[in-house]
Amino acid sequence: MASVGDSSVRRRRLDQRRTEADTEPSGPEDGTRTGGDSEEEPPVTLRTGSFWLTRLVLLRATAFIYLVAFVVAFTQNKQLIGERGLMPCKDYLNSVKRYVGGKIGAAALAYTPSVLWLMDWSHMDANLDGIAAVGAGLAGFVLLTGTANMLIMVCLWGLYHSLVSVGQLWYSFGWESQLLETGFLSIFLCPLWRLERLPPQTPPSSINIWTFRWLIVRIMLGAGLIKIRGDRCWRDLSCMDFHYETQPVPSPLSYYLHRSPWWFHRFEVLSNHFIELVAPFFTFLGRRMCMLNGALQILFQVALILSGNLSFLNWLTIVPSLACFDDASLSFLFGSGTKRKVLQIQQEHAAGRAPKPSAGTLARRALNVSLAVLIGYLSVPVVTNLLSSRQVMNTSFDPLRIVNTYGAFGSITKERTEVVFQGTLSADPAAPDAVWEEYQFPCKPGDVRRRPCVITPYHYRLDWLMWFAAFQTYEQSEWVIHIAGRLLANDSAVLSLVQHNPFQGREPPRWVRGEHFIYRFSRPGGAGAAQGKWWVRKRIGAYFPPVDLDGLRSYFQSRNWPHPHVPTGRN
Repeated sequence: MASVGDSSVRRRRLDQRRTEADTEPSGPEDGTRTGGDSEEEPPVTLRTGSFWLTRLVLLRATAFIYLVAFVVAFTQNKQLIGERGLMPCKDYLNSVKRYVGGKIGAAALAYTPSVLWLMDWSHMDANLDGIAAVGAGLAGFVLLTGTANMLIMVCLWGLYHSLVSVGQLWYSFGWESQLLETGFLSIFLCPLWRLERLPPQTPPSSINIWTFRWLIVRIMLGAGLIKIRGDRCWRDLSCMDFHYETQPVPSPLSYYLHRSPWWFHRFEVLSNHFIELVAPFFTFLGRRMCMLNGALQILFQVALILSGNLSFLNWLTIVPSLACFDDASLSFLFGSGTKRKVLQIQQEHAAGRAPKPSAGTLARRALNVSLAVLIGYLSVPVVTNLLSSRQVMNTSFDPLRIVNTYGAFGSITKERTEVVFQGTLSADPAAPDAVWEEYQFPCKPGDVRRRPCVITPYHYRLDWLMWFAAFQTYEQSEWVIHIAGRLLANDSAVLSLVQHNPFQGREPPRWVRGEHFIYRFSRPGGAGAAQGKWWVRKRIGAYFPPVDLDGLRSYFQSRNWPHPHVPTGRN
């Protein structure tokens, strides 16, 4: 009876399963469920302490900055350091060549590391454009694909180094060295030869990640200490009363932030001191505190990006801050496919099933150890400088600019002054009826009714240098007179750096002068703002007197500048 009962039960269960199968909606032939009945894939949770995604983010972020820098170079280098530039790099290279004994050899390369030594100087504009174009192409490839190897990153670093080394005054800013240091560290993120986004045989090195963290620590401490040791307003908390109005290239938001309450400006200075002088030490206090520092630094840089146009400096400073995050914290930026691949690699490495290291992988490990030794050695004078009461900022202690000192706004100008170029067609510049018309630059304040621009991360190098010239004299900034001479000749190279030429399509000016003004933001809701004015200005006096082409001839000759071509038809 037991056997008969068991068999009947089995038959009933079998019949029940067949009935359920017949009543279920049919799916695809391969037996998978249709979209309406499929179960959601479980979320992918990555382990902490690995940096596969961190490497991807760092590479793409560095490539983005390189791309911007090379685009700036391509659009401005010919006018600034080209064959007919304001400071031709050919002349600079010749002076270096004479200084090192008249030969192009190791001494010349050590003094000015640049591939331009190896190129034909008779086509310098083409050389400069070629370097910028190749650099932009390589950077764009890395940015779009997320793949790179050491060869590509070395090329990017070498090409940009070649421009910075001959850029003279136009490339004298701290962010140039910062990009070179960041780019140098990025070389060691990559496999030696392979081009893969997630090369399983080449795990990101913890040494390399820590060199990026060490960079952001030095950047912020350098910026914070130079402020405390510099301008008194950083100590009495009043610097932000002036910064938004007097910074090199304000943004529209600067106009409104300048009018913030006094207590908000004090809070800004205290926050600045905390982020630059305290938060960097969080890097050494474990994973969560390190991530907190990274988040604070990124938010701080975003605030600076919104409130001013500081070239690509703030975008660049975000890059080493990203090294404070591991795969688990950055996984929200990626799709499930990428995360699953990283999880698989993590599991294989944890289980000891990682691919056998290749010769290139072993060589890369040796390079990472060498990197740690090199960065440690080159950091000695940098740390000594940080601890010194005579701290200097934005300085390199080695010709390759591998480890540098940094800092920004150690002193704050309390009053904004501007140099305004003006030209006239009048034969007599002193005539009461002489009409002086103003040139306008792309972003620096000029026309009081023009809204402050938004250009970051792009950078107008001449606009930035004009900010420095305004609180110097033209004797200290002789290139200002060089520009005046070029404007008298309607020189196309210089005029391409100018947004508005009042003599476009007309006879060139007979005289050009520089006027010196104090600029202040108009008060929102005030009389000036009601007239559409973003600025109000007051004349200080002449920055340089009216000059004409004949009068500048001896001035140009004494400095070995080519005399501007006299326009046809000029009497």
